[in-house]
Amino acid sequence: MTVLAGVTATPAQAASLSEVTGFGSNPGSLQMFRYVPDDLPAGRPLVVALHGCTQNAAAYDAETGWTKWADEWRFALLVPQQPQANNANRCFNWFQSGDFSRGQGEALSIRQMVDRMAADHDTDASRVYVSGLSAGGAMTSVMAAAYPDVFAGAAVVAGIPFDCARDVVAGFGCMSPGKNNTAQQWGDKVRAAYPAYSGKYPTMSVWHGTSDTTVNPMNMTEIVEQWTNVHGTDTTAEVSDSVQGYPHKVYRDGSGKNVVESYSITGMPHGQPVDPGTGAAQCGTSSQYLPDTDICASYAIGRFWGLDEPGDGGEDPALPAPAGLSVTATADTSVSLGWNAVDGAASYRLYRDGTQVGTPSATSVTDTGLASGATYRYAVAAVDGTGKAGARSAEVTATTTGAVPQCYTADNYRQVAAGRATHSLGRVYAVGSGQDMGLYNTFETHTLKETSPGYYVIADSGC
Repeated sequence: MTVLAGVTATPAQAASLSEVTGFGSNPGSLQMFRYVPDDLPAGRPLVVALHGCTQNAAAYDAETGWTKWADEWRFALLVPQQPQANNANRCFNWFQSGDFSRGQGEALSIRQMVDRMAADHDTDASRVYVSGLSAGGAMTSVMAAAYPDVFAGAAVVAGIPFDCARDVVAGFGCMSPGKNNTAQQWGDKVRAAYPAYSGKYPTMSVWHGTSDTTVNPMNMTEIVEQWTNVHGTDTTAEVSDSVQGYPHKVYRDGSGKNVVESYSITGMPHGQPVDPGTGAAQCGTSSQYLPDTDICASYAIGRFWGLDEPGDGGEDPALPAPAGLSVTATADTSVSLGWNAVDGAASYRLYRDGTQVGTPSATSVTDTGLASGATYRYAVAAVDGTGKAGARSAEVTATTTGAVPQCYTADNYRQVAAGRATHSLGRVYAVGSGQDMGLYNTFETHTLKETSPGYYVIADSGC
């Protein structure tokens, strides 16, 4: 093995994770690692992946699935690493103002790494994204707030809202029981991170396990409040459905763009969900903080960012997105859809919840074998005679018939005992939504509505 221009080079037969030095002043004293697929052309996207405490770059790149999607979707991957000299547990210092402020510390070091990737690989400056787990998720909030001019999208997994704490003691408080601010207060913190900025802010994907005892699940609600406020929308989801059985919500801005989404992973402890296997949507290797579920977070996040969209090869940009996609009928286990024909289309691709599920030749289809009372998202794309697909249509949602939301009224103690709520430091939180229900006792009573399997919201005003 030889060292060239600050890069630890490996044999050229396959891409691998390699360390890079000399990427700037590096005020945060971080380490830089990168994974670049062989023969990656110029102008491709860049994903920044931030590991959690006790982890490192080598235990976070392929294990989360990011290298698989880098190969398949053709983007470069940057994996910053926190040395133990900075933090004994290898946590990014998201709670220190000298590290979470624009132009300073660890935040600036990561920004300089992005610049080095652009210089070395001519990555697309308009398609830079950042994601992270736990402390890396909290640092993702930092990067999205401090550098909205750099990142087009962000994804916080089991993380913390931006500027929740400014010292280590407050940081533990943010982790559990969490801090409950208004959406406006949270949004103001982001705007204060770069007061002169007037451009677009990154889209945000938020993931959290309902059984996380390290970072209270209420943080997902607070992050959603923070970023919907930043994007000028409210906290009422335009889409509330289930993906792979897990509650999923989408929030849109005034133009109809998906700007924030959330995934509540029922029963999952602290970590980032992976789904080991060779399937088209599977990824990762399970470990302590990468629990084996039936959903791959990096896959869903990448699709939310559009990393799999046309421009990656195998598509026909001349074919427009089909117009008029609508739901024509629903039954207990099926959904029927129709759309307008596209000139030049030999067939179509049907997507359910972001995954291709059919290739109809006509402009209508019935999707069968679905769960009763479940909500699904659909899109369709035209395919030409050579098998190349055009742009996808706007999504529509459909809910199969047969199930009615259940409501449960009980005191907080019994709600926890029934598994519909959790408690932490004397307070009770609804499973899924993370809504604060008050003190853990038999005197406070609430009605919880199960809007999808394992996802509960407070419905005291009526079910």
